[in-house]
Amino acid sequence: MIKTAIIIDDEEAGLENMERLLGLCDEIEVVAKTKIPEEAVSLITDKKPDIIFLDVEMPRMSGFEVLEITRNQGLNPIVIFTTGYNQYAIKAIKAQAFDYLLKPIVLDELKETLSRLSNNSIIGHRLNSSIASLLSPREIEILELVIQGKTSKEIAEKLFISKTTVDTHRRNLLEKTGCRSTSELLMRVMG
Repeated sequence: MIKTAIIIDDEEAGLENMERLLGLCDEIEVVAKTKIPEEAVSLITDKKPDIIFLDVEMPRMSGFEVLEITRNQGLNPIVIFTTGYNQYAIKAIKAQAFDYLLKPIVLDELKETLSRLSNNSIIGHRLNSSIASLLSPREIEILELVIQGKTSKEIAEKLFISKTTVDTHRRNLLEKTGCRSTSELLMRVMG
């Protein structure tokens, strides 16, 4: 299934390179691009892309600020940071970015990221976007593991959190989606 994407980069060369590379990837459709972070927020809100390719350092607003505003609006696109600076990698991980690509981005690296995305993520092809918009990034992460058949104990060990925390997230998943059981949730997500 083709995923929609928005490219956000304050440098024209960065925008053009990413658009050219994504043009070589059949599974991605670029629906918008911008050099202006404030415009990026509007584009993400209007177009609701599956993926955003997001520069970190931009004038007036960082990529992290764009992401925070987007998530505060209940939108949760997959985020792939694209930057010339490696010092933001830890912050990107904490922001639950899917990947962090250093410029200049090369086609093989981009294709490897997109391959992992299609193999590992439910958001683009299994998770209904109306459900995704209800959930936090952590809840989506837990839902992915539930879909894989992991128990609360296994999820807790994998994510280095307590089983009680996992159980709380699982209850929240049911409440937010209006499902009465995990099996009902899974049928709704997978259906």
